Amino acid sequence: MYASPHPSLRPHPINNTQLDFEESIRNQDEQGILRTRDYFNTLIKEQIDAGIKPSRIVLGGFSQGGAMSVFTGLTNKEKLGGVFGLSCYLLLSDRLKNYTPEDFPNKSTPFFLGHGLEDEIVPHQFGALSVEKMKAFGLEDVSFKSYPGLGHSADPDEIEDLEAFLNKTIPPEGDGQTTAGL
Repeated sequence: MYASPHPSLRPHPINNTQLDFEESIRNQDEQGILRTRDYFNTLIKEQIDAGIKPSRIVLGGFSQGGAMSVFTGLTNKEKLGGVFGLSCYLLLSDRLKNYTPEDFPNKSTPFFLGHGLEDEIVPHQFGALSVEKMKAFGLEDVSFKSYPGLGHSADPDEIEDLEAFLNKTIPPEGDGQTTAGL
């Protein structure tokens, strides 16, 4: 089973600009991010209530969807199966501790971030710095892959790496029920 959320569109602080990472952090819509995280958490709870094990739930997305998936995964109270974000960066990284459960259930959850070196919307350095911040925060299993020649999009190499991540993270089991938000 796949759940694919479509939250309402919100202004993005870095669209069509080349802001530096710290500037983009200061200009984030914190309340909007938290509302969207709550929406994602509602979707996760619905899947769990429907009988999906949290360890079989993978959050993921591209750009804003990836950023929200990474933030939700880091701050979720359930131990999830995995999280991925493509062409994204870590939201509210300067305040992450304020929103992370004390027991940090997703500390060892696998995270995969992929980013094009030629991304003109979310610069590659934002993704790389985000991974550094995630590791410094204590995340134990985060991988980052750069894609030469790739802009703010996905390509077959990135999708192949994502598929390998998903197969490793949530291998088939009994009933094969898997939920991923893309």
